[in-house]
Amino acid sequence: MSRIGQSKITIPDGVTVSERNGQVMVKGPKGEMKAVIPARLAVQIQEAQCTVTRSSDENTTRALHGTFRKHIHNMVQGVHTGFQKVLELNGIGYRVQKQGKSLNFTLGYSHPIKFMLVDAVDATVEKQTVVTVKGIDRALVGQVAANIRSLRPPERYKGKGIKYADEIIKKKEGKSGKASAG
Repeated sequence: MSRIGQSKITIPDGVTVSERNGQVMVKGPKGEMKAVIPARLAVQIQEAQCTVTRSSDENTTRALHGTFRKHIHNMVQGVHTGFQKVLELNGIGYRVQKQGKSLNFTLGYSHPIKFMLVDAVDATVEKQTVVTVKGIDRALVGQVAANIRSLRPPERYKGKGIKYADEIIKKKEGKSGKASAG
């Protein structure tokens, strides 16, 4: 049995969850999100709690039960507080500037890189080496942060590149030189 799927979702003040025509709509202070309810699942909303139930105990239905419950939980959390990922640029001369809906990176290549942001995601630049990606959709925020990191992933020898703020880079030891023959 899915333990995650059975737990109830607490709806905070200022957030409304409604179910209509096979869709779940979540509205809050930061925006609104929709999701289509899979055919084998049902959503009940009572007072300040939301529960997801399933129609059968097939393996695929059980897996979908916990996944969809967590998806609704992420939607509630996203419209209430939002999600963010913090990225750091490590390297001499590595920097970023925000211009409108794009980020301009200088990452040691022969040319600057222009990264266009998606409409549902916003980014702020602190200093010139820290980028914070914010939005209400957890998956989209994570994907945009991963796309930014892929512009210059951190390398293992000097740690240069774009990394998550909480990521730890284990550095490798470089080549050891031969002992000089005397």
